[in-house]
Amino acid sequence: MVELNNISYSIKGKHLTNGVSANFEKGMIHLILGPNGAGKSTLIKLISGEHHPNAGSIKIEEQNLQDIPLKTHAKFRAVLSQNLALSFPLSVKEVVMMGRYPHFEGKATTLDDEICVKAMQLFDIHEMQNRNYLSLSGGEKQRVQFARVFAQIWQAVPGKSRLLLLDEPLTFLDIYYQYDLMKKIRDFMVVNADLTIIGVVHDLNIAAKYADTILLMDDAKLVKHGANQEVLTKENIYTVFKVEVENRFEVV
Repeated sequence: MVELNNISYSIKGKHLTNGVSANFEKGMIHLILGPNGAGKSTLIKLISGEHHPNAGSIKIEEQNLQDIPLKTHAKFRAVLSQNLALSFPLSVKEVVMMGRYPHFEGKATTLDDEICVKAMQLFDIHEMQNRNYLSLSGGEKQRVQFARVFAQIWQAVPGKSRLLLLDEPLTFLDIYYQYDLMKKIRDFMVVNADLTIIGVVHDLNIAAKYADTILLMDDAKLVKHGANQEVLTKENIYTVFKVEVENRFEVV
């Protein structure tokens, strides 16, 4: 379980998150929704350990996040951030192998190679494994990055639950791949019950279809957290997004 206890994070007196408390159970997909500037990405960066809260605490399985060594943390926690920029002409397979770096020293093992192959097959990029990553389209790069983070948390870690953090993971993807990737995430979780997934998305329909719980944010604060049918009400959506919706969350 990931536990957020009244966490706040500010820069130069401006709150980016303000008094957020929430629990994220393992074996579930937890999606964060809210308008631009609501604090969604900042929350992901706090849970990943990239930022440290000015107040409050973050615990992973009852252990303070700041007490977990980064090298240990990287073995069971993977992050797909918004910034996918790479400056070097690495092959697709080399980028995916980056997800295995926390698990070996010096040289990748046969097991690392096998996991990378399985991850590339899962996201339908195996045939492009020798292509230059920089030559790919935005959507292709996104699928490679999915394979990278899944390679990182592919196997269970003794004594630890795995954590996957996704910050706007559907950027650059067309509608088919958005739903295809969310289905792959759901199917992977079915057979990996120790995995907790926390992600930021913008599409209300995708959140309604795939989330087990939704955390709704606005102005750096938590508005509502719970099962999707409890959170995605017409009233809550209008309060946060200022739009009227019909059934199936279609904006009118």
